Amino acid sequence: MNNNERLIILTNDDGVSSPGLVAAAVALVSLGRVLVAAPREQQSGSGRSMPKNADGKIERVSKMIDGASCDFYSIGGSPAQVVQRGLFVVSDRMPDLVVSGINYGENLGADLTISGTVGAAWEAASYGIPALAVSLQTDMNSHINHRLDVDFSGAIHFTRKFAKRLLDLDSTNDVDLLNINVPMNANANTAWKITSQSRKQYFVPTNLSNPDLIQYKRADDHEDAESDSDICAITKEKVVSITPISIDATARVSLLDFEEKMRTLD
Repeated sequence: MNNNERLIILTNDDGVSSPGLVAAAVALVSLGRVLVAAPREQQSGSGRSMPKNADGKIERVSKMIDGASCDFYSIGGSPAQVVQRGLFVVSDRMPDLVVSGINYGENLGADLTISGTVGAAWEAASYGIPALAVSLQTDMNSHINHRLDVDFSGAIHFTRKFAKRLLDLDSTNDVDLLNINVPMNANANTAWKITSQSRKQYFVPTNLSNPDLIQYKRADDHEDAESDSDICAITKEKVVSITPISIDATARVSLLDFEEKMRTLD
């Protein structure tokens, strides 16, 4: 299949006006036809939620990205709901790839199920579509406000690199999506490695004395993260973390052995 026949749906959780979304479009336009379907508003931290009060309204905007025309659709809803509408309402066929990002801020470790960036990719993967979630390490004050001085060049390089690899793979077997995290100040020469998802939380809640204003900060114990993990790659090794994720969340144990162990407790 040549590039002109490939269809890539691009989404995010930061909203349709995010510079990170445009950066991802720049990364992808040379790989195929890019259809952008993104939340109308900021949706960070929404995971794979399906809020019942979302209006689902779809508005189309045409933009030029690196000389190529891309259809941008602003959609009322969570990232997962936007992916559903992108797949079944906006697009005329199922895409060859869904990319979610480029997110302002890391999505690592046990926090993955909170992430709307990963939630969007997970939703696509649940329909058997290869999916990629891309996040860039940034200052925390840019997570919601989307500073314009963030350098996306390294993240653009790795988004293009691994989007192309997913498009060229015949089968990913148990790998349903890739979660990519790019360290701050990364460039095309930054090393990358395949990592595991850490069991540790990367962000932890703070300001707990006021439940109406619960905030978050980076955890203080990242030094204890598993040596092969995504957290270790970003915080200690300063390399790009590529984590293969399966939507089968069943524990990797012998089910027969575990059942026997449970029955012995009767």
